[in-house]
Amino acid sequence: MEKVFIVDDDPDDRQIIMQAFVENHSQFGCLFFENAGQLLNSMNTEGNELPNLILLDLNMPGITGLQALKEIRQNKKFAQIPVIVLTTSKLKKDRVSSYELGASCFLTKPDSFSKLLKIVDAIIRLWLWEEPFK
Repeated sequence: MEKVFIVDDDPDDRQIIMQAFVENHSQFGCLFFENAGQLLNSMNTEGNELPNLILLDLNMPGITGLQALKEIRQNKKFAQIPVIVLTTSKLKKDRVSSYELGASCFLTKPDSFSKLLKIVDAIIRLWLWEEPFK
């Protein structure tokens, strides 16, 4: 089973994202983290399984999404894991910084569940399926 780590401090956003994964493709296991510190601790704990994909919010208390992205990309063990920034930010500087630090993709959270379903479907097809357009 493919594992997706979802890092977002907003419990409503975590729930909605999980629901979008379930409605699109229930065979994916989603693990949630309330902040980037929890994500990094889990990934750095020996024996913990690593994800196939990380969805990362930027604006979180403590370690920000950009700081977490930098740490992930600097660690050879994690560097190849796709990290998709999924944030409320529409700022060009956040987009540029995300890509400079190695984000695989930068997406602004949509304003409707139907749009989120389409985004999650595209993420799965592009980043998790070996044959995305069967």
